Amino acid sequence: MVKKVLLIGTLDTKGEEFQFFKSTLQERGIQTLVMDAGVLGPPAFKPDISREEVAREGGEEIERLISIRDRGRSMEVMTKGVVGITRKLYRQQEIAAVAGMGGGSGTNLACAAMRALPLGFPKLVISTLASGDTTPFVGEKDIMMVYSVADILGINRITRQIIVNAAAAVAGMVQYGTPSLGTGQKAGDNKALISATMMGATTPCVTFAGQMLKRQDMELVAFAASSSGGRAMENMIEEGWVQGVLDITTTEIINIVAGGVFPASRHRFETAGSKGVPQVVTCGAIDFVNFWTGNIPSKYKKRQFYQHNPAAVLMRTSLQENIKAGKALAQKLNLSKGRTAFVAPLKGFSSYDIKGGPFFNPETDQAFLESVEKNLRPGIKVIKCDCHINEEQFAAILVKTLTGMMT
Repeated sequence: MVKKVLLIGTLDTKGEEFQFFKSTLQERGIQTLVMDAGVLGPPAFKPDISREEVAREGGEEIERLISIRDRGRSMEVMTKGVVGITRKLYRQQEIAAVAGMGGGSGTNLACAAMRALPLGFPKLVISTLASGDTTPFVGEKDIMMVYSVADILGINRITRQIIVNAAAAVAGMVQYGTPSLGTGQKAGDNKALISATMMGATTPCVTFAGQMLKRQDMELVAFAASSSGGRAMENMIEEGWVQGVLDITTTEIINIVAGGVFPASRHRFETAGSKGVPQVVTCGAIDFVNFWTGNIPSKYKKRQFYQHNPAAVLMRTSLQENIKAGKALAQKLNLSKGRTAFVAPLKGFSSYDIKGGPFFNPETDQAFLESVEKNLRPGIKVIKCDCHINEEQFAAILVKTLTGMMT
């Protein structure tokens, strides 16, 4: 079966542009399927998947959507339809990539379908919104966003170049990329995949752990503990990519307690436990809260800060914040159905929290560790280590504990 690139868009308002996108791909030897999700008027050219089919998949008839003139309801129905049809095409192995183009509505439609597809499957959208905050569109998926520079209104010297380059990128992914099986296992990939969380302040620990796992023929993938990174890791665990978790940098829990810019998401620290994936958790970067320079809440003006870089400032956590964060983390871990252990470094939680460092405060650290231990349910192992989190010895204990759970 010849796989095609699925083009998702509104052919009533962006028909000329999608016709050009389609022809540009075809000139490069790439076959296409065009899905029309427009509701304002008839399509500029005949799609392979009509707006009638999309609306029906979303639970409505297109005639009713047109008649009620409710933009919000139309977007809801057409998004549901686009996602449903895209999933079917993927399961039936009829498509090799998905691409879209548009402003707010077009970007939302295309990215909703892309977020429903697994990591590694080629996804690209040309968007007027790609230069701003793309979190609502990308989520935790590997969606390539191309900024349209000009608004998407006809083919001109600007939009032509953007679409040609995007088409070349899609063609390259289809022709030369590695097909994704969506399970984390590709031909020849038999190594256990271990996920870890990290920041600059815990990089030595994660680096040591990665080296040790590699010697045991395992593969480590690290995620930035920055809200989106934590969500991405949870998503990969949910999709079945991960066989073990080293949640080394749990700073997102203290950020949610103290109102920092990298807060834990709602289900952070829960997925591995609910899926029965072995996990070892520690307290990397619990000693500070993250803020952007110039956006520190006024209530914290008398607190201790450290300028991490020109854009970011760190605030030393208080004893009470650590107690709250310890309890919150323990409550998350208590939900776990699989093998879980908490490992405590007694000589500091980050590169800043070390003897002689700006955030070294053993009493505050101890408050966090005691809070975790007090609130953990029986059955979750607690290991205390007389070392700093970034010492090689500590990383060795983390790895040994995790691999012991996996055997």
